[in-house]
Amino acid sequence: MTTPTPLDGPTQDFLKALASETRQQILMLFVGGQELTVGEIATACGLGQSTASEQLAILRRGGLLTSTRHGKLVRYRADSTAINARITDLQSYLTCCCPPSPADAPTP
Repeated sequence: MTTPTPLDGPTQDFLKALASETRQQILMLFVGGQELTVGEIATACGLGQSTASEQLAILRRGGLLTSTRHGKLVRYRADSTAINARITDLQSYLTCCCPPSPADAPTP
């Protein structure tokens, strides 16, 4: 049996970022390629601006969001490249750790 390599730091941060319902709610605001400011996110989720900023920092650290600065304004958007990389890492880990059994195979 192959011993899976432990999850790396970025993948652990990815899972941590997804572990909160509030952060999941925030992430859903970015469906369709939306770019939003902290104020827009705070208003949409009913959060204080500082709380929204804290949650956005965790989502950025987890590789779920990226940001761009336009003067004083910072706009956030989903980082699909990083998200796909973390999902691939997680899938590899789970396949090694818990490979599918023949009973899980689709029937013809």
